[in-house]
Amino acid sequence: MNSKRYTITSALPYANGPLHIGHIAGAYLPADIYVRYLRMSGKEVVYICGSDEHGAAITLRAKKEGITPNAIIDRYHELNKETFKQFGIDFDIYHRTSEPLHHQTAQEFFTTLYDKGEFSERVSEQFYDETFNQFLADRYVKGTCPKCGYENAYGDQCENCGTSLSPTDLIDPKSTLSGNTPVLRETKHWYLQLDKYQPWLEEWLLEGKKGKWKNNVYGQCSSWLKEGLQPRSMTRDLDWGVDVPLDEAEGKKLYVWLDAPIGYISATKQWAEDTGNDWTKYWLKQENDEDDATLIHFIGKDNIVFHCIIFPSILHAHGGYILPDNVPANEFLNLEGDKMSTSRNHAVWLHEYLEDFPGKRDVLRYVLCAIMPENKDADFTWKDFQARNNNELVAILGNFVNRVVVLNRKYFQGQNQAAGAALSNPEAQEALAQINEHVANMEKALSQFRFREAQAEYMNIARVGNKYITDQEPWKKWKESPEAVAEILFVCTQIVAKLGVFAKPFLPDTADTILDLLKAGDLGLTFEQARAEHILIPEGHQMYAEKENRILFEKIEDEVIQQQLDKLANAKAAADGANVPAAKEEVTFDDFQTMDIRIGTILEAEKVKKAKKLLQFKVDTGIDVRTIVSGVAEFFSPEEMVGKQVPVLVNLKPRKIRGVESQGMILFAEDLQGKLHILDPKESIDSGSSVN
Repeated sequence: MNSKRYTITSALPYANGPLHIGHIAGAYLPADIYVRYLRMSGKEVVYICGSDEHGAAITLRAKKEGITPNAIIDRYHELNKETFKQFGIDFDIYHRTSEPLHHQTAQEFFTTLYDKGEFSERVSEQFYDETFNQFLADRYVKGTCPKCGYENAYGDQCENCGTSLSPTDLIDPKSTLSGNTPVLRETKHWYLQLDKYQPWLEEWLLEGKKGKWKNNVYGQCSSWLKEGLQPRSMTRDLDWGVDVPLDEAEGKKLYVWLDAPIGYISATKQWAEDTGNDWTKYWLKQENDEDDATLIHFIGKDNIVFHCIIFPSILHAHGGYILPDNVPANEFLNLEGDKMSTSRNHAVWLHEYLEDFPGKRDVLRYVLCAIMPENKDADFTWKDFQARNNNELVAILGNFVNRVVVLNRKYFQGQNQAAGAALSNPEAQEALAQINEHVANMEKALSQFRFREAQAEYMNIARVGNKYITDQEPWKKWKESPEAVAEILFVCTQIVAKLGVFAKPFLPDTADTILDLLKAGDLGLTFEQARAEHILIPEGHQMYAEKENRILFEKIEDEVIQQQLDKLANAKAAADGANVPAAKEEVTFDDFQTMDIRIGTILEAEKVKKAKKLLQFKVDTGIDVRTIVSGVAEFFSPEEMVGKQVPVLVNLKPRKIRGVESQGMILFAEDLQGKLHILDPKESIDSGSSVN
């Protein structure tokens, strides 16, 4: 940490839904811990975040709910801003990309790059939804990933394997608006020539960041560069977003991954304007390189490519801006062994947690830090949450602080006694030396973004304290040697004070409670000072009042955890139920008996001319050979249907479909995702066999 000034950003969350604990563990809690650590180390820090309000996810949500994008972003910006505040994430500003200052800043970037000739104009084919009469941005197209086979990959990226994609890369692409297969139409866009920056990126990133960036981040970037960069469109045909500042680009908007990261800069400008600071000190290169700020992006793994390749290329092409020193991206956090899902409501929503567990935000901070998905996906379970609270926070940290408070109050009315020879005692010296070692390890881990390890070292301080007080047994020495008890508790009080100071990055509420118990104020110590100084609470200092009894942590009982498990189960049942079609009106048995369903064998199959969805079959029904037309061409090819045995409703009144008389109906099964499946008997049976 040689720099004196830091610009810290957390990924701008889409303002299209609430925050869940996966978001927090990925990009916000690690950043908040790091910022608090930097400030304890005497650094100048600006911590930037805000709502990303121009992503395709916004307009998709708005269309789904039948309201305007503005209504969506206003709702979720306020909800998420307040949720972050209630959880204690300590942003300097939480801005919005819908603000005029951001639009102006993003357009200035585009204009600068345009004037410098960094864009190439291209007429290309882009997917178009004929039902909605509009071009489809990347996120409006879903299909099968060509890399891993994931069936719900978006047109810009597969969220399963992290591969960056273009919509035309997808197998069996579908419009997320209509569900139909889109067509290709020509449109003009402005492309950033990423291939032009490949040599520079290989030097700056592959050579300059090797061994410095996390393996998961460096590996993904290395893979992307190895495949070779291609120009990427920086504009889109959309009706929502930042206008492209060119007369010839009417109706086009800036690509969200040009627009959104610039939100960090516009937010810093707003913060500087509000506070009288100079934003340029945090973003622009200074005359003396040593005065440059250190830029660090905290993100999830799905944003690695954009923050490590595209945004640095934009900053480099613009000129004058600092580049990210590190991008410590985290992997994904799963829930009870399953991927978190907004659509299935399979998540622990942060605002609901704060309602269900009032006064326990530090418990969630502790658990999320302990399982943080720093190098691989991790799993949050409610049983583990309970165990870490009861067995670690209550039994180790809370237990030690409470023992010291109770004994000090019992023997000395809460007043810190004379030290005497306390610090020269070999056992005390050994305990303090161990604590200093844990603090040094904690500080090193924090500086290297290893937050799980850092918090574990913090908890080791409490373990040292518990062992020391247990070994010294002051309750047995009181009658014979009150002076010895005073010395023991003097040492224990210093350990409690250190726990209060060093809790600040991880457990800020707990830090405040401990220091308030000690009546020590903030102490205002840096990491280095708190580690080097053995006496944080002086002799004679009056601490906790006679009758004051504040427990740091309380046990969480089984029934509380079961309520959360039931909540998840109910959400899953509701989501599953929402996808199951309601039963149709009742019919009598006699009604059912009128239907004649038999097994038929498909003899021939072909596509119906000028009809994308229709297949025409020749079917042996056992009664006769007849023609049947079915709208299944998007699910099955003619070739794979020949020879299949299928149930056929043979007494359905014939009707003409696209000029072909269809003489029955083939029955298929449709799953909850709308995909059809053949009801093919496991064993071959005679055509004409009845289905009862």
